[in-house]
Amino acid sequence: MTTSGNRAELATVLRRARARVDPADVGLPAGLHRRVAGLRREEVAMLAGISVDYVVRLEQGRGPHPSASVLGALARALRLDDDERSELFHLAGSAPPTPGTIALQVRATVLRLVDRFVDLPVLVTSAKGDILAWNAMASALLGDFSAIRPERRNMNRLRFLPDASEPQRHPVGVGPGESAAIAAQTVGCLRTAAARYPTDPGLLRLLADLRTGSAEFAALWESAPAGGWRSHRKTVLHPRLGPLVLDCDTLLVPDDDQSVVVYSAAAGTPEAGALSLLTVVGTEMFLPADLVGQPESTAVGPGAAR
Repeated sequence: MTTSGNRAELATVLRRARARVDPADVGLPAGLHRRVAGLRREEVAMLAGISVDYVVRLEQGRGPHPSASVLGALARALRLDDDERSELFHLAGSAPPTPGTIALQVRATVLRLVDRFVDLPVLVTSAKGDILAWNAMASALLGDFSAIRPERRNMNRLRFLPDASEPQRHPVGVGPGESAAIAAQTVGCLRTAAARYPTDPGLLRLLADLRTGSAEFAALWESAPAGGWRSHRKTVLHPRLGPLVLDCDTLLVPDDDQSVVVYSAAAGTPEAGALSLLTVVGTEMFLPADLVGQPESTAVGPGAAR
């Protein structure tokens, strides 16, 4: 059920939420000449996968009626909690997500936990593998997640349905036998999710795309048993630091059926030294020079109008 909403109040909520998000909280460099508190409009657009013009129009209380997918993407980009997300949907005249669907909103307590991992790469993923949140170290290790369209920020799409037009990712699972093991585990997790959420529209769409678009996935779907993520080791091929063999542990958030994935290395190992280097240089080491330290009026980010 939808209503006409309240465009003026929606605009106020979006502006207020944008102003309170620190760039580092969403894995973005702060830069040297930031003129606004919180995120720039360009950064919100990039994180949510919409055009900057769309963000401007929403913040001015005009423009098209935002869809549920756009509202969800904005809620994640602006790190809204459950109540704030519901408010956003209601103000836009849409019904918030219903129980029985896969949770795509990361609760504030989990985001605070992610913020504490300043020296380790951390991701938060949904039950179907959506990359919901990450820190700057994760982008430095694996590649800039904000440069990927939101609908593509899913471990399974990135693994089984690569897109040559996207920025190149840093290969993961390149050690002996790792790729096959990770693929089987990924499919097992999706089998578990499909049993728990048989009518979730996003999951049904994902499974249809994977089964028709990837012969590898289709074969594994017929043979791999249900399962969940287990702690293991992964080899990440970093473009500057070379192959890094890292421990990959998964911490579960049972209330939301989400996972906090943490990469680490034992003290004194070359990999621990490499992670320390990434802590020092951060993501700015891998950003184009024209995007580092730019004021809001000149910085740009990718985004497709909806």
